[in-house]
Amino acid sequence: MLLVTIVAMPFGNVMLGMGMKHAGTLAIWPLNMLWLTALHIFSTPAIWIGVASLIGWFISYALVLSWADYSFVQPATSLGYGVTALLSWLILREYVSPIEWTGIAIICLGVFVVGRTNPKTAAPPAAATEIVEQA
Repeated sequence: MLLVTIVAMPFGNVMLGMGMKHAGTLAIWPLNMLWLTALHIFSTPAIWIGVASLIGWFISYALVLSWADYSFVQPATSLGYGVTALLSWLILREYVSPIEWTGIAIICLGVFVVGRTNPKTAAPPAAATEIVEQA
């Protein structure tokens, strides 16, 4: 599930980026152009793929947070920064500079260090412990 969380957000964001680049320059003024702009944006398949991926990310992120401490989940999901750069390079054909790849490598090193810790360190709330003991 952590892998879904790491991949779904960058993929969704890249698809949104692709959809917005496909939409081109958009006008929101005069006000009647706002309606046409919205129709143009929401008729782009990449936008809907991006939205669906981000909904999947949100669900998987909530599940992972229910299983592990936030202090473990947040750094672990930082691998998504590397996935974002990789997908931007592969799908959007964006240039990623060597200094950016170096920064991503440093983030991955930090994730490796955090990944070697216990994902669940907090004790369950006292009320939950009492319910389990009574059962």
